[in-house]
Amino acid sequence: MKNRNGKVVGFEISSQAPEKAAAFYSSVFGWEVDEPKWDYHTVTTGHKDGINGGISKGPHDHPHGTRIQIEVESIEQTISAAKENGAMVVRDKMEFEHFFLAYLVDPTGVGIGLIENK
Repeated sequence: MKNRNGKVVGFEISSQAPEKAAAFYSSVFGWEVDEPKWDYHTVTTGHKDGINGGISKGPHDHPHGTRIQIEVESIEQTISAAKENGAMVVRDKMEFEHFFLAYLVDPTGVGIGLIENK
């Protein structure tokens, strides 16, 4: 079964110096960067058609880099299909206030996030 959502809904910049990264993107691109919540700075790019995201201190398995976040109807079904197609689960389904989140690495080594809204 193919997932019909699959829409990119955000990005996450991982950095070992998140405050410095937040200052850079705010100064250079005019992004609005909120104070951290769960060690995650929410970012608004300021464009009505743009994609918003966040900046956080990267964990040991993704210390720096950028991940796109893809909206899915079911994280469980998407993880199953991804594993069948060579992906590795980095963080299984986690629950937050308004959504669920999981992290995968695709067969080529690219990290992605999955978002399932409640």
